[in-house]
This record gives sequence, structure tokens and C-alpha cells, in this order.
Amino acid sequence: MSDLTKEQQTEFEAAAFRRLVNHLRERSDVQNIDLMNLAGFCRNCLSNWYRDAANAAGVPLDKEASREIVYGMPYEEWRERHQREASDAQKTAFEANRPKE
Repeated sequence: MSDLTKEQQTEFEAAAFRRLVNHLRERSDVQNIDLMNLAGFCRNCLSNWYRDAANAAGVPLDKEASREIVYGMPYEEWRERHQREASDAQKTAFEANRPKE
């Protein structure tokens, strides 16, 4: 690793996260199921990771609040505006790629 300080590393990671979140907000045409099928994570995963980090630091954050941070609006509003019904092909790919318990 380079000679970054811990503070610089944290600052740059936060900037990268903000840029990713902004990109996903701008690309509402890309469905969560598409992200899951291609990358194995989606907006909901990011909001869960954010919530997990907050809770681990002793900051209570519920599911809806963390989703609003990632989506930029209440989750139900985002779903109404942008979410489409998944195609049979998307559903099949999701089932084939999801982790087995």
C-alpha cells in the first residue's frame, strides 16, 4: 500500500463511496436485480453495509433510514418511480447466482 495516512485512506474511501452512491442514483435505469446478477451486490446491499457500520459504531440506524441514504429518497418512492418487474431471464439468473445456504 502507498504511504497514505489512516485519515487519508478513510477520506478517499468515503469519497469513492459517495461517488458510487451518486452514480447509482443517476442510473435508476439499472435495476437492483441487474446489479445482483452481474456484481453480486445492489443498492440494498450498500444500505445494509452502511447500517451495519453505523450500528457497529454504536449509532442506531434502521433499515429505512439507511436505504434513504443510499437511494436519495424513501425506498418505497424509489420503487414506485424506477423499479420494473423482473423478467423471467433476470429471475432465473438471480436464482442461479445467489449464494446457497
